[in-house]
Amino acid sequence: MARVWLIRHGESESNAGLPGGEPGASALTGLGRRQALEVAEALAEPPRLIVTSPFLRARQTAEPTIERYPGADCEEWPVQEFTFLGELHGQVTTTAIRKPYTEAYWERADPHHAVNGAESFAGLFTRTQEFLTRLGEREPGPIAVFTHGLFIRAVMWSLLTGITIPDSEAMRGFRTFADTYLVPNGNITELRYTPGKRIPRVVVPLASRFAGR
Repeated sequence: MARVWLIRHGESESNAGLPGGEPGASALTGLGRRQALEVAEALAEPPRLIVTSPFLRARQTAEPTIERYPGADCEEWPVQEFTFLGELHGQVTTTAIRKPYTEAYWERADPHHAVNGAESFAGLFTRTQEFLTRLGEREPGPIAVFTHGLFIRAVMWSLLTGITIPDSEAMRGFRTFADTYLVPNGNITELRYTPGKRIPRVVVPLASRFAGR
């Protein structure tokens, strides 16, 4: 059985409503750094492996845990956030500016839609399956994965529904799930599942005391 801590990064400048450009460049705020420290303190035992997204905010969130557990292996995997607004790439925007584009994207419900280097919804689910396969190839033991909100939701939803190749109906279903299954900044979700079996045995959200503040 695999035991995995799916950890959403701490609050980023983008989460705080500040303007930003490239999706992977948003840094942690002061609150986000406190959440990162809280995550490191909350892990009850040393992880065997620490995995980080290539995005800056996830790597910064992992830093206190890496410092606390120097004996853990560290690897970077493609567990970055789902970035689908290709029409805004290269522009400085805020959450408020992106909102109508986000709504239009989900209303389109086209799992293969992608422009200007953005990732398609189908591509996101390809990454979730590759991630789960990779986990199944590792030795048993706690693995701490510093990742992002939509990616965590995609992993959980795929496990719970068995959907690996989404169509338009599945995309609409995921949107509903993502709007109701909250993953605050600094949240830890412990996942225990047996590779090859669809339903996770245990899913335990462990929210940071800083989460949502």
